[in-house]
Amino acid sequence: MNGIHDMGGMHGMGPLRRETAEPVFHEPWEGRVFAMTLAARAGGKGNLDNSRYQLESLPPADYLRMSYYERWFTRLTGQLVRSETVTPEELEAGTPGPGSAKTIRALDVAATRSLPTRRNSARRPDAVEPRFAVGQRVRARTINPVGHTRLPRYARGRIGVVARDHGVFVFPDTNAEFLGEKPQHVYSVRFTARELWGAAASIRDTVHLDLWDDYLDQI
Repeated sequence: MNGIHDMGGMHGMGPLRRETAEPVFHEPWEGRVFAMTLAARAGGKGNLDNSRYQLESLPPADYLRMSYYERWFTRLTGQLVRSETVTPEELEAGTPGPGSAKTIRALDVAATRSLPTRRNSARRPDAVEPRFAVGQRVRARTINPVGHTRLPRYARGRIGVVARDHGVFVFPDTNAEFLGEKPQHVYSVRFTARELWGAAASIRDTVHLDLWDDYLDQI
């Protein structure tokens, strides 16, 4: 989708401030939000692509105003309400509602220790034919979807060259809306800086983007 989160190539966002000796969490509540997010995902209440989509769906003013984990908390509460894990009234009160159904415990102490390092690969073993070959010139499609996509705006309509075929992976656009994984090839596509930014860009610079089959057209 097109939104304030897609900042690649945008100007006027202010200087980047690098925090030296930055802690993992600035406040204890941030760690709790991180833990609750992992627990909810382990309980089947979403996937990575849908989680990204929920962040992208925040109103622009809220997205810019909120800190990183404020966005995470807002996303998490929304996901829990939509999945009917909790009600808005229970969130407000901080306690279960009268007669609310109890679910089977999804996690125990032993399981939680492995959550921070657990990685669910999006690679799939499906025998899918690639649409493109290394060295082939391709054009990134000009799309303006209302749902999730990993194709940045600044690359849409631009011409690049396939530098590498990474193999077959879950397609995020459909997975984000629980419409199926639609496995397909992902390529590292090399774009010159001048193709992306114009004649003022350095002639020596290039940008590599990992792009799915459905994001590309033949030249």
